[in-house]
Amino acid sequence: MAGDGDFYKHDRPENPDLAEDRPRGGGPEEPQGGGNWPVWWIVLAILVAFVLFVVIFG
Repeated sequence: MAGDGDFYKHDRPENPDLAEDRPRGGGPEEPQGGGNWPVWWIVLAILVAFVLFVVIFG
């Protein structure tokens, strides 16, 4: 019976090291988006509407 190294060696290509498809670090900084200000505006509008509803109909 062949050793473990010989058993797996026959399926391996000549150069088994692959280039990274997602290199880590060192690249240019991607610009950050506009943040989440639209979400905060929607939350604030809902809170204001709720407060007005409570004041008017409470």
